[in-house]
Amino acid sequence: MFDREKLEHLRQALVKWEQEVLPRSLGVLPERQDQFLTTSSEPVGRLYTPLDIQGLDYLADLGLPGEYPYTRGVHPTLHRSKLWTMRMFAGFGTAEETNARFKYLLDQGQTGLSIAYDLPTLMGYDTDSPAALGEFGKCGVAVSSLKDMEILLDGIPLDKVSTSMTINSPAAIIWAMYIAAAENQGVRPDQLRGTLQNDILKEYIAQKEYIFPPEPSMRLVVDTIEYGAASVPQWNTISISGYHIREAGSTAAQELAFTLADGMEYVRWAIARGLDVDSFAPRLSFFFNAHNDFFEEIAKYRAARRIWAREMRHTFGAQSPRAWLMRFHTQTAGVSLTAQQPENNIVRVALQALAAVLGGTQSLHTNSMDEALALPSEHAVTVALRTQQVIAEESGVANTVDPLAGSYFVEAQTNRIEAQAYAYFQRIADLGGVLPAIDKGFFQSEISDAAYRYQREIDAGRRHIVGVNAYQDDKPAAVPILEMDPLGYQRQVDRLAHIRRERDPGRVGQALDNLRLACQGSQNTMPLLLEAVHAYATLGEIINVMKEVFGIYQEPTWI
Repeated sequence: MFDREKLEHLRQALVKWEQEVLPRSLGVLPERQDQFLTTSSEPVGRLYTPLDIQGLDYLADLGLPGEYPYTRGVHPTLHRSKLWTMRMFAGFGTAEETNARFKYLLDQGQTGLSIAYDLPTLMGYDTDSPAALGEFGKCGVAVSSLKDMEILLDGIPLDKVSTSMTINSPAAIIWAMYIAAAENQGVRPDQLRGTLQNDILKEYIAQKEYIFPPEPSMRLVVDTIEYGAASVPQWNTISISGYHIREAGSTAAQELAFTLADGMEYVRWAIARGLDVDSFAPRLSFFFNAHNDFFEEIAKYRAARRIWAREMRHTFGAQSPRAWLMRFHTQTAGVSLTAQQPENNIVRVALQALAAVLGGTQSLHTNSMDEALALPSEHAVTVALRTQQVIAEESGVANTVDPLAGSYFVEAQTNRIEAQAYAYFQRIADLGGVLPAIDKGFFQSEISDAAYRYQREIDAGRRHIVGVNAYQDDKPAAVPILEMDPLGYQRQVDRLAHIRRERDPGRVGQALDNLRLACQGSQNTMPLLLEAVHAYATLGEIINVMKEVFGIYQEPTWI
């Protein structure tokens, strides 16, 4: 991309600058630190020039927006034509409370739903299970049956609003409830749009919300991929998530590498099922973190698109350009939020969101300032939504595609993260693949080491966190805290009891027996799950049938 003779002239000029100009400047005004680091503890050079990207081939490495390798974006016009989906993650207490929050956010300009489920739901327990005691509605909404899902979505036009759902081990069951609730509204499955997180591999790697062992869990993921491709064609059947890997303490390169490795593992399993890669790959989507280091995050998103397009095209033989595209949702970094001086979080979130937009995200959630203290209040979530709207309407950053392309620093960072990702791919392959690497604790130890290093840098004062170890004050936080309905738990438990009394027990029993047989064999479980949820079998009842067949996963110890 650059003329060799001109590069040599630049090299000579740079040497002269470093020998003559730079020492005079440093003698008068020394740099603030001996070494500058990214959030991932990667060194940042003083200056970047064409010498740092001299091997870059514009068409091969960048291309044009909407064209392979999609470094510059998956759409030719990106946000000039359509702004990203503003999708605020929401869920707390009962279905009624969360339904009200959804309607409020839609009235405030949100353009898509994102459902957060509480811990019992994520772990496959009904609200009234003894194992769920004390966890009702604290980190999301409780959904124990189709009735809860119907209330959660009441009055929301599911043929017009796309919905993202963060749910993993019980993903197929909760998705079946969503489809069934839509059908009860008169909305056909082929009209539904949304995304199912459904990424079980990152649970073993980072978040630890698993139920079944890896192999049957992967079978359930492929069941949803297969069913979605045939029956719910507008739905993204899996959102392959780096977010939780980053929240666990990974570097940007680890987040990218481990997420894409997981994505490629899902592709391998789906192909092994006999699915045509071009039939399901266009409905795979991704979910990334937006952390504090502005340029590193932008570079990560650009590298992600390039790697995925290359691997889908050349490694997996996808023929359709739609199968090469990486479409992704972004959420700002929850781990970066501080309980100290929580208003500072508004600034952090704005910068993180700006990086996501400049990196070409298709969908965005902005965290609320109070999330280190409690679930978001209505005031805090409104400020978070307004942050996106100000970026969209007032900043000008959505007016052109990939405006930072060509920046020597950004392109060098993009190349660096890409190279680090491929180095990780090789290490994972050397261990036998993703599942053996999980069993050996490879991902877990890499993330743990990165998190430890980052915290040591904070503790040593090498890394400043405003309000925590720099610019501290003793003033108490003065932000309103969300209060949930104190009677919500009892109302939820009473509803479950009512459902169990009023439903047809014979229909429930037959549906669960049919599901058990499907789990014991190789039949796709989705039609049987739909049968069970339509009969108002509860989440816990369905999970218990699966536990009988699949067993329960116990994480190995490596120490």
